[in-house]
Amino acid sequence: MKETFEKIVDHLLENGFFMEEAVEILEKTLIARAVERTDGNRSAASKLLGIHRNTLQRKIIEYKLGEQRPRRKPARRERASRRRLKTG
Repeated sequence: MKETFEKIVDHLLENGFFMEEAVEILEKTLIARAVERTDGNRSAASKLLGIHRNTLQRKIIEYKLGEQRPRRKPARRERASRRRLKTG
């Protein structure tokens, strides 16, 4: 594994990749594969990667790797009862 990684690093250096670009490529690939392997379960993917779920979500947005999940709106009943709680 280490030998393979060293060959990749040599290739990147020989072809003029800057560290920031190489790290971005590695992160994008790791994140995409982890999300794929966990069938889109971001909580499981974050555990697989050893990072916090919020960090994974931020990086997915930063790298434009997936759809942003829309926030679920409460059902009408829940909204109505929330209004009643607020008013009195």
